[in-house]
Amino acid sequence: MAGVDNSFIFDMTIALGSSALGGYIANRLRQPVLLGYLASGLIIGQVTQIEQIESLAQIGVAFLLFALGVEFSLAELKRVKDIALKGSLLQIGFTIALVAVFTTLWGWVQTPIEGIFMGAVLSLSSTAVVLKTLTERGEVNTIHGQVMLAILIAQDLALGLMLAVLPALNQPDNLAPALIAAVIKAVLFFTSAIAAGYWIIPRLMSAVAKTENSELFLLTVIALCLGVALITASLGLSIEMGAFVAGLTISEIDYSDQALAKVIPLRDTFASLFFASIGMLINPSIIWQNFGIIIGLVTLVMLGKATIIFPIIWQFGYSFKTAVISSLGLNQIGEFSFVLAVLGARLGFINQDQYDLLIGTTAITLVMTPIGMKFSAEIAQKLATIPLIAGYLDRRQQARGISVPETICNHIVVAGYGRVGQVIVKVLRDRGFTVLAIENSEAAIRRLRQESIPYIFGDADAELVLEKAYLDRAKALAIALPDPSSTRILVKQAMEIAPGIDIVARSHSDSEIDLLTKLGATEVVQPEFEAALEMGRQILSTLGEEEREVASLLQNIRLDRYLSVRDTKRKKDEKADQQNHHH
Repeated sequence: MAGVDNSFIFDMTIALGSSALGGYIANRLRQPVLLGYLASGLIIGQVTQIEQIESLAQIGVAFLLFALGVEFSLAELKRVKDIALKGSLLQIGFTIALVAVFTTLWGWVQTPIEGIFMGAVLSLSSTAVVLKTLTERGEVNTIHGQVMLAILIAQDLALGLMLAVLPALNQPDNLAPALIAAVIKAVLFFTSAIAAGYWIIPRLMSAVAKTENSELFLLTVIALCLGVALITASLGLSIEMGAFVAGLTISEIDYSDQALAKVIPLRDTFASLFFASIGMLINPSIIWQNFGIIIGLVTLVMLGKATIIFPIIWQFGYSFKTAVISSLGLNQIGEFSFVLAVLGARLGFINQDQYDLLIGTTAITLVMTPIGMKFSAEIAQKLATIPLIAGYLDRRQQARGISVPETICNHIVVAGYGRVGQVIVKVLRDRGFTVLAIENSEAAIRRLRQESIPYIFGDADAELVLEKAYLDRAKALAIALPDPSSTRILVKQAMEIAPGIDIVARSHSDSEIDLLTKLGATEVVQPEFEAALEMGRQILSTLGEEEREVASLLQNIRLDRYLSVRDTKRKKDEKADQQNHHH
């Protein structure tokens, strides 16, 4: 063993160690840990070999998309199928066409074919960076999160077609056969995946689960994820697409939660290597030498892509805020554009200088993405207050997005008509209360119309929308939004419009309970605590405890805003804060 080369172990130790340190520093600075991973990659890129890390980085991407597939059920996929198929097709088509025209006119490329190639590179966004940022912010299940992921998944499928078609651009006679072959491969893969998802995978997972051996279960899940990803890679489709489809096939079976729980630690470990590997691609000397040009290109790309994406999402019936947040979340160049860039350099579509500028520009847009997404909701809110935009939104709102009788009063406003909102509305209506729902999903609005429930289409935290809800005449406001920042903004806005209104809000984390209470919420419900309390009640009832005493115990816990059950965690946090303050 003395002759074993330890360079790989050294590189991996450096990559994981620096990612942990970079993530920790970013967290203490209240920034997404993703920025810490990217920054650590930039620093260690000078001492480690990226080739050693790249294979492991690909595994990280595969696990990221596999976990998304497990969480992303087929029912949710159907809900955003229009924007996924038609919207992404429009976005890719417009991006390629506009980039090809402008780069050719301005002389940045020698031929229109090179312009088409450049458009293809710029049309892709980053599934890995956007997904990681949405997960960190708890926004995967929001409307804008679902829209972004739908478009990104469609782009991953388009990457397979691009990899097949781009080499044929130099030989136009081969273009049609290459395109047909790519489509046939995709159709065969999806048909096989659907068949396996129905007949093979459920039986396989059931047989493995019956062994009650957690190691076997984990190994089967990993083999399934990476195996399907490998099949798509060999077909010329993207690894991301294969891993996502593998996750989807598991999402509908009984063991999906168990599979997800097993994969998450692996996903987070390998994903950190992926983001570090992106940082390693940044060559500081090239960026420094071409700083002005690269900053100009970054600005042009990010503004240009947002300008293309915004009207497409808005025209599909989504709200102004959803369209703004989504366009600011998808306006980077994707990590798989690196794959196209390498192919383009080999085929002679771009020269070495253009390649270096493209890599630098792509890396910086990826670093900028978590920052842009952090402020996107505030940007959307500020834009909506500009008089010209506000006037147009008001006219659009009145034209298509409102069904509220002007005489409505003593009603309960329910913000959000997702799974939680639907239950609240049903409970209230069954008790004879008048309900007004606010929702920004077209599918949910259709259900409200069918049920003849008064509704407003739009973002519940937008002033324009709230003005139409007659909050000053309402009895209460129930907030069941999946987005933490929208919940906070809505509580604040509601207290300004109707200071005396009772507000029951859904909290997404322990820290939000006190924050929402300070902002004016009468009651704050934390779903995890409520599930734990209900389980406790059931257990105590089974053990023969008096129902009245159990109800009193739970009521006391709720009255002090779960303080007794989160006391240990709170004390730990306070101790940590005191130590930090002391240092």
